[in-house]
Amino acid sequence: MEAGEEPLLLAELKPGRPHQFDWKSSCETWSVAFSPDGSWFAWSQGHCVVKLVPWPLEEQFIPKGFEAKSRSSKNDSKGRGSLKEKTLDCGQIVWGLAFSPWPSPPSRKLWARHHSQVPDVSCLILATGLNDGQIKIWEVQTGLLLLNLSGHQDVVRDLSFTPSGSLILVSASRDKTLRIWDLNKHGKQIQVLSGHLQWVYCCSISPDCSMLCSAAGEKSVFLWSMRSYTLIRKLEGHQSSVVSCDFSPDSALLVTASYDTSVIMWDPYTGERLRSLHHTQLEPPMDDSDVHMSSLRSVCFSPEGLYLATVADDRLLRIWALELKTPVAFAPMTNGLCCTFFPHGGVIATGTRDGHVQFWTAPRVLSSLKHLCRKALRSFLTTYQVLALPIPKKMKEFLTYRTF
Repeated sequence: MEAGEEPLLLAELKPGRPHQFDWKSSCETWSVAFSPDGSWFAWSQGHCVVKLVPWPLEEQFIPKGFEAKSRSSKNDSKGRGSLKEKTLDCGQIVWGLAFSPWPSPPSRKLWARHHSQVPDVSCLILATGLNDGQIKIWEVQTGLLLLNLSGHQDVVRDLSFTPSGSLILVSASRDKTLRIWDLNKHGKQIQVLSGHLQWVYCCSISPDCSMLCSAAGEKSVFLWSMRSYTLIRKLEGHQSSVVSCDFSPDSALLVTASYDTSVIMWDPYTGERLRSLHHTQLEPPMDDSDVHMSSLRSVCFSPEGLYLATVADDRLLRIWALELKTPVAFAPMTNGLCCTFFPHGGVIATGTRDGHVQFWTAPRVLSSLKHLCRKALRSFLTTYQVLALPIPKKMKEFLTYRTF
C-alpha cells in the first residue's frame, strides 16, 4: 500500500482443528512472528500447537512485490521446495514465540548434542513459551525439539532473542520475573530479573543489544541494561497496565502500549516522554460497558522505523506515521491480540482470539536521505552523544526525534 491508503487483507490462515477440541477453549493466537530473514512465519494457533509456514505464502494470496527479499543463498539454491510447513505439538498452551537471528553459527553446538554429524549449515531456532513455565527450543528446518528450559513458575508470556546472534534469550513470565538464558551453554539460566509486582506481559531487546524493556500489569515499564542485567530506570506516564513495548530499528525510540488506550513514545536514554498517541473510538460507546473498548493489546515498529502498528479492543488495526499524532490508516479486525511487521516491510501479520492470522498490506515508503542518515547515526550514538556533537541545534533535535 502507498502511504495514506487503507490496509487491504491479503490472506487469512485458519487452524484446522480435530473434532475432539472445543473450539472456544484455548484457541487464542497469542503470538505471531516472522523469522528475521523473512523465510518463515510462525503462529501459536491454539490447542498447544505452533504452525511454521514458509514465506511467502502461496502466490495466489500474496501480490507481486511482497516476496521475501533476503533468503539466505543456501535456501535460494535449494529452492522453495525445501521449506515445508510444519506443526509443532508443544504439549501446553503456547503464549510466546521468538525466532533466533539468522544466521547463527554458534547454534552448531546445539546440533552437536542431538546429531552425530553436525551439518555444515546454520541453525534457525524457534523458542516457544508455554503455559506451565517451560520454554521449548525447536530447530526450524527439521521441526526437532533441541532444548527444554525450566525455571519459570508460571506462564511464559513473551520471548526475545538478542539481535546480535549471540543466542541469548530473554523470557517474561506471569511469575513476575524475567530470565536470561544462554543457548550456547545448553540453555543455562544466567540471570533472573526481579522487581515487577504483576505478571510480566512483554519483553523487548533494543536492536543495539544494550537495553531490555519489560512491561507488566503496572503503570510503569522497566528499562534494564543488557550488559549488567541491572535496572536502569522506570518509565512512568501511563494511567493503566502496560501490555506491549517495542524499540525502533535504530534503538533511539521506545514505544509502550497500555490499557489506558494510549501509546507513549519515549527516549530510552533520557527517559523523556516524547509524545502520546491516543486511541479514540470512531463511534461513541453505547453504554458504560464499552468504556475500555480502546484498550491496547499490541504495538510494533515498522522495519524502516517510520510507522507503528497498534491493535486495540475496539476492533481496529491502526497504522501511525511517526511524525503524526493521528492514524494514517485503519483496518477492521475482530478480537485482535498481537501484530508484527514483515522484516522487509509491506505486510503486517495480526493474530486473533479465535486462532486466526490475518495478513495486511502496510505502507511501503522510500525513506528520505535525512531519515536514513539519522537511522545510521542513532544505531551507534546515544542521545547524550548526539547532544554533545558540535552541530546546529535543529540538527540535534532531528537526530533525537524531537522534530521530524
